[in-house]
Amino acid sequence: MLKALGHPHRLRIYLRLIECCGAGNCCGTEAEYAACVGELGEDLDIAPSTLSHHVKELRQAGLIRVERNGQRIECAVNTQAIAQLRDLLAQLHGAAATKD
Repeated sequence: MLKALGHPHRLRIYLRLIECCGAGNCCGTEAEYAACVGELGEDLDIAPSTLSHHVKELRQAGLIRVERNGQRIECAVNTQAIAQLRDLLAQLHGAAATKD
C-alpha cells in the first residue's frame, strides 16, 4: 500500500477520494468516499490513460475498489485499508517514541 501511495499522482488521486474527511474526522460509509474516475482526474493535469493506470495500481494495492455502474466507473476508498494504514503509522510512531 505504501509503495502505491509513494507515487505523487497516486497519492493525489487517493487524497482526492478521501477529501470529504476533515482533520481527524472521517466519513462514515464507503459511499461517502466514492467518486467517478472522470471526476478524480479533474484539475490534476493527468492524462486519462495515465489516470486509468494509477487507478488500477491503487486497486491492485487494495486501497480502493472499482465498480462499473452503467457507463460510469466508480472508485471507492477501501476503509479497511485506511484502518490498516492508520494502525501501521501508530505502531511506527510508538516505536519511534520509545527510541527517543
